[in-house]
Amino acid sequence: MKEILQSVDPARGDVVGEVAMTAVDEIPSVVVRARAAQIAWGAMTPAARANIIKSAAAQIQAHATEIGTLISREMGKPLTEAIGEANGCAAMLAHEADNIAAGLQPEIVNDATVHSEMRFDALGVAACITPWNFPVWMPQDVVIPSLIAGNAVVLKPSEKTPLCADAWAKHLIAVLPPDVLQVIHGDERHGKALVTSDVNLIAFVGSRAAGKNIMREAAGGLKRLVLELGGKDSLIVLEDADIEAAVKYAAQNCFRNAGQVCVSTERIFVHNKVADAFETQLAKSADALVQGDPKNAATQIGPMVDAAQKAHVLGLLKDALNDGAKQIAGGDASGKDAPGNYVRPTVLAGVNPRMRIMQEETFGPVACVTRVASDAEAIALSNASPYGLGGAVFGETKHAENVARALDSGMVGVNKDCTGADGTPWIGAKQSGFGFYRGNAGHRQFTQTRVVSRAK
Repeated sequence: MKEILQSVDPARGDVVGEVAMTAVDEIPSVVVRARAAQIAWGAMTPAARANIIKSAAAQIQAHATEIGTLISREMGKPLTEAIGEANGCAAMLAHEADNIAAGLQPEIVNDATVHSEMRFDALGVAACITPWNFPVWMPQDVVIPSLIAGNAVVLKPSEKTPLCADAWAKHLIAVLPPDVLQVIHGDERHGKALVTSDVNLIAFVGSRAAGKNIMREAAGGLKRLVLELGGKDSLIVLEDADIEAAVKYAAQNCFRNAGQVCVSTERIFVHNKVADAFETQLAKSADALVQGDPKNAATQIGPMVDAAQKAHVLGLLKDALNDGAKQIAGGDASGKDAPGNYVRPTVLAGVNPRMRIMQEETFGPVACVTRVASDAEAIALSNASPYGLGGAVFGETKHAENVARALDSGMVGVNKDCTGADGTPWIGAKQSGFGFYRGNAGHRQFTQTRVVSRAK
């Protein structure tokens, strides 16, 4: 008898639906089917594969409200944002498919005696393991380049959001050849079985601890890895910053999706000269946010994805307060005034960089503010982390750019978020990433680069 995976609404505790877990001992046969299907799929051109995938965009768009409603119910994202995620994925699918196909075209390299072609060929079978916080966007980010590169894909979505992944993937499966994309469901046991199976590439988005385990398990087969492992992003507010703009950014980036974002701002370093104004305005902005049932139109902040995530955030908050941090916005750190899986958007001042909340990924709606006396101190504290995904610097443009260049992060925004221009990669530094995706360089991470040369 198959095990059942129940999906539970974190806002109300209702069962949203259920799926049958894939039997662990069936996973090798899933990969065998994928490998057989990949032969014909890999023989197509990237453009032909892209055109097939693009044909699913209209159906995903037509069902965006349904998919978005599932996102909201499964992980607690406010309904408007959840439908926006589904709509955004549908709207971007054709554009991104064309970009990927273009980025995988052969490159010609010549010298005086040799003509070479750099080809970007399929690796074989890709295992895509994705998280719950963006349960459609994250699968799209790793599944689509894997497919257009000519790989067959086995997708294992988070056990916390299985229905979202199924609702998105079924439209792709409907247009793809059989077994080119297969979805398996399960927990850590299933993820480990997939990693240790006969796959060629593992594309994973999730925690640093899980990424380390995947690297360890993949080492025996020297499997290709594309890992995005979260972050502890910093915001530096310089003495010449536009404080209103910096506060607006901080309130958005610390608290959206209840702080459950890989590039959420979790550490804020503010120059002494502007710290009073910044803290006062940020506390006011946090307290003004409307938290409640995700289905309500007025709701800006929903719940944590589950009780375990809430307990993790409250544990970090309690330790910080015991160690001398001052809470200037938010609710009771015990969670008593935010029942269920909710944690009020919280601002802590007087945070010491050695506190546990400044070292571990919080993944909750908490802004931690530390005052600094100089740019050098802000840079040093920002870099004193094993993480290095994204970050931001607010200040006079040239001044902020100079500080941004000194940060050990893969992506840094100057007076904005860390997202780059279309065509730039989503890339982490240090222990926030191994490999990367998006942009031509990212698309090619899902391929085997092959150089074919002849004499002129």
